[in-house]
Amino acid sequence: MADASAITAVLGPTNTGKTHRAIERMLAHDSGMIGLPLRLLAREVYDRVTTRVGEARVALVTGEEKRVPRRPDYWVCTVEAMPIDLEVDFLAIDEIQLAGHDQRGHVFTERLLLSRGRRETWFLGADTMRPLMSELVPTAKFVQHPRLSRLASAGAGKLSRLPPRSAVVAFSTPQVYEIAERLRAQRGGAAVVLGALSPRTRNAQVAMFQSGEVDYLVATDAIGMGLNLDVRHVAFAALRKFDGRDVRDLDPAELAQIAGRAGRHLADGTFGTVAPLALPDGVAAAIEAHRFPPLRRLLWRSSELDRSSIDALLASLREPPRVRSLKLVRDAEDTAALARLAEDPEIRARARGEAAVGLLWEVCRIPDFRKLLFESHVALLAEIYGHLSGPKAALDADWMAARVAEIDDVGGDIDTLITRIASIRTWTYISNHARWVRDAAAWQDRTRAIEDRLSDALHERLVQRFVERGGGAGRGARSSSGSSRARPAPRRAEAEEPVKVPEGHPFARIAALRALLAPGPAAPAPEDDRARWVESIVGAPHERFSVDAAGRIHGGDQLLGQLARGPALLLPDVRLAALEDVGPGARSRVLRRLVAFARDLVEELLGPLRSPEVRALPGAARGIVYQLEQGLGTAAAREAGEQIAELAPEDRALLKAHGIEVGERVIYVRQLLRRGALERRLALCAAWFDRGRVPACPAPGAVSVPVARGVDPKAYAAIGYPVFGTRAIRADVAERVHRALVSGEPAARLSSWMGCPAREAPQVAASLLG
Repeated sequence: MADASAITAVLGPTNTGKTHRAIERMLAHDSGMIGLPLRLLAREVYDRVTTRVGEARVALVTGEEKRVPRRPDYWVCTVEAMPIDLEVDFLAIDEIQLAGHDQRGHVFTERLLLSRGRRETWFLGADTMRPLMSELVPTAKFVQHPRLSRLASAGAGKLSRLPPRSAVVAFSTPQVYEIAERLRAQRGGAAVVLGALSPRTRNAQVAMFQSGEVDYLVATDAIGMGLNLDVRHVAFAALRKFDGRDVRDLDPAELAQIAGRAGRHLADGTFGTVAPLALPDGVAAAIEAHRFPPLRRLLWRSSELDRSSIDALLASLREPPRVRSLKLVRDAEDTAALARLAEDPEIRARARGEAAVGLLWEVCRIPDFRKLLFESHVALLAEIYGHLSGPKAALDADWMAARVAEIDDVGGDIDTLITRIASIRTWTYISNHARWVRDAAAWQDRTRAIEDRLSDALHERLVQRFVERGGGAGRGARSSSGSSRARPAPRRAEAEEPVKVPEGHPFARIAALRALLAPGPAAPAPEDDRARWVESIVGAPHERFSVDAAGRIHGGDQLLGQLARGPALLLPDVRLAALEDVGPGARSRVLRRLVAFARDLVEELLGPLRSPEVRALPGAARGIVYQLEQGLGTAAAREAGEQIAELAPEDRALLKAHGIEVGERVIYVRQLLRRGALERRLALCAAWFDRGRVPACPAPGAVSVPVARGVDPKAYAAIGYPVFGTRAIRADVAERVHRALVSGEPAARLSSWMGCPAREAPQVAASLLG
């Protein structure tokens, strides 16, 4: 990528709006890419960006998920999955201090040294990166913003006395379970967030916390990287963690990253420990002041790999850096896998030549999601390479189906389900390599469906184990509105039995919405189906939704919402319908999806004006296109007089080739006069213009309609029927009639062309000629 890019380092504590500012800056450019440290965070940012510009313009790329529309302008990725050869105007890397991470740091360092946007590059992260950034990227401009809320130490406190809206942080799964069970007994229950949870399970657990169904969250440091939660207090139940090699103390900067989840935006937060644990001397003060020792070295490995042989590849991976502030990564999982596979004589025999060695390296980079025995992971990689380097150059479908079928089982306890989710992630990752499998899209759908089923089952098990559904013991349990509510005594459930939602539960109405997006009438759903229902909407393709001329959004036969007035005609908002009893966490995700659908409606409608060829037109033509966009495909010629006068003949021809007619009275887009486009234009007008000032939908084939009293003339123009005298005439017909009048045709003889009574023709003709 270009080195002339303006580089900005936005460094500082948590809750300073770094990621938000980067997103806004990216959207100010015509194209952009942002790399994020977690799959969950990438999905969260994707949701935010698509709410602004629609899903048709945004790609989501992680190791296990690729949503790439036909012509994306913006790319939201995990750092490891960024398509680094793709040129974009703006590029950002979040949590750049992870360049010091023992296992992942070399990837962040490579992005720091080599990845650039054409026009602008941002690196976001902790201030501990400042000295090394100054040394390694000397042209970077440093920017720092104050934390939006105050973060204060609350000292140590008993678990039984934690304030509501607290997150308790531990660093081992058994301790997380033990704390969650104590909170169930003492305070009614807790949501659980582990790094091993799938996004679907994590979202379902967080939704319980966000909606107020439970007031406590128990988590590992998985909550430390930018995930936005309504947490007011963070309590550390441990200060040591196993990092993959050793059990070590967390350093103050790591603790601050997690403690900073308390207090979001302008709401102050507190942090402390679970008694009798206490923070070491000086650590609380350092966290409050956001002052930590700088990073001394970043992890690195060469990006110039020699694939001529296995030994040459290993040698290039082990090449030491030439800069003292960089340290060679020693324990990279992919390098260790390659070294182990290099001991296999059969693999050595197959991996001859640059292409075969390159394929072996790709296989070694399959992540070990299961984190069981390393030998087991290497054995799987050997099998995969055996298939891919064989005559078929692809995985055997029967072999893959058998491995996947072993995982497709929703029985078992929490740990069993977590293990199966980790296993299916491997096959989802593999299925996203289209060259490796036949019918990759079908495999992606299959593995994603299995992960969804496992995730739903895991959420149910977590609720069964850690949330008290009864009224007596659950003193802290609340309804989603925040008020105390007695519930029927819980019935003891076996591990395999789904949890039942009691009558009156804030999500009970979802039972009536199971077939929300399916054709045909809605059918009742199983109880406690919130996660499935929300995900069915969030994951539904654009085609599953529809909007009518009144702006009502439907999924199948179910009314979901209504387009509403937004900041501009082209940026409508959405008002949800019939979901009053659904908790705020679920509502916000449904609303996000429908707003993204509304943005896609606009993008699809104005597609003829947004092709690369039209975007590349010079100034005068682009000015005309801008006016057409603002008018939903129609503009008055006299208001674009200067641009029309400056149009070069070749630009006028290109506009015409793309269906844009520059007339004497009206500029319009032929494609946007069709019936489907007319109804979408009306839907957007229904949202933007005041009630009663929107025209009725013209009958099919109508060339004009009488102007109704009180209707805004701009609304008529916005649906392609500009007003002339007493009639709103379809744009193409208005131009045809105007040409006839100029050529001397009497107005009275043109009344049938205008679709109006003969008595109105003179007034309409005068307006057309005026």
